[in-house]
Amino acid sequence: MKLRLLSLTAAVFCVTAHAADKDMPTVVPESVGVDSVPLVRMSEWIRADKMDVRSLVVVKDGKIVFERYGDGLTRDNNYELYSVTKTITSLLVGVLEGEGKLNPSMKVVPLIAKARPDLAAQLADKQEIELRHLMSMSSGLSYQTREGTDPLYYGAPDRLRVAVTARATKAPGTDFDYIDVNPVLAGTAVSVAAHEREDRFAQKKLFEPLGMSHYRWTGADETGSVAGGWGLRLRAVDMAKIGMLMLDNGRWQGRQIVPQAWIKQMTTPSPAAADYGYYCWIQHVVEKGQPEFGAMGFKGQFITVLPKQHAVVVMTSLLPTDGGLRDATYLNRYRRMVNDFILPALTPSTRPVATAAKTEALTEELERSNRTQGVPGTAAAFNDAPES
Repeated sequence: MKLRLLSLTAAVFCVTAHAADKDMPTVVPESVGVDSVPLVRMSEWIRADKMDVRSLVVVKDGKIVFERYGDGLTRDNNYELYSVTKTITSLLVGVLEGEGKLNPSMKVVPLIAKARPDLAAQLADKQEIELRHLMSMSSGLSYQTREGTDPLYYGAPDRLRVAVTARATKAPGTDFDYIDVNPVLAGTAVSVAAHEREDRFAQKKLFEPLGMSHYRWTGADETGSVAGGWGLRLRAVDMAKIGMLMLDNGRWQGRQIVPQAWIKQMTTPSPAAADYGYYCWIQHVVEKGQPEFGAMGFKGQFITVLPKQHAVVVMTSLLPTDGGLRDATYLNRYRRMVNDFILPALTPSTRPVATAAKTEALTEELERSNRTQGVPGTAAAFNDAPES
């Protein structure tokens, strides 16, 4: 029986045909106190409802206990993260704060004007905006997005020039208004303070130290600038590393990558919204009684940190987008996954025991999922296809 269990365990790890990363090993869920049964039920529900879930990863104590890919995808595919990118920008601000080059109370207009004196007239009404206002979505700026044709997004020749057309209509720091001009301005501040493009700074300070691969920050405009709020593509396992970095107070394998004080600050609600910090959602997914924070992107991209369970959940998907920031269908489906299946798996009433039957059920379900193609819940854009 022991030999059979070991062989089935090996099969679980080979579903994606890749060896586990040495810095984030894959283990049998029960070996770290996780019950695989709810995870199998969750995967069966996703398949039965034909949800287009590309990847779904659960990490416990730094070990992968569940790694699911649909439609023939593997660990090496990366995905458009949409607004999960904003959380990366916040982490980079934290790195720069640790280097003494930025701080959240810094006025952003002098920084931007230093790089773009040609925009002085458009920046004149934004003198009181601080970096923290941009990151907490409380800049007081007003911008009307043109759905499908907005010049702020892909194809912009000069994205910053578009962003500064937003008008200051309210006092900074008062009202939460989730608009994408804010991370454009914040990303510009990062680039100016770092003396290089944001994506290159991210590569040196985050992606390479965390041992990431297959990453790509798309959507650079004709000035060479990427957007601070979208365009980053990461593998699911590398999204999980970002979650683990935040879970462990900015440390990765014993090295302080982001200052601990910054992680605490970005995961603390701002005065403008009880569920939002610095480009970080707080108590946005878990229903009650569990501390939780993380990142969310359009169409169903998530990094969720569960400190009490010392766990991270990651998902990439193409789910329905109807509803708003706090009640979108993709968010509600993910909430059900976390609350009804993943948390029960992480918090069983008695310590689960690994058996050949459980391991075989998990192995077979992961294989079935990988052969199953979900139905997109919304129209796929040019950037939604997984890359390898």
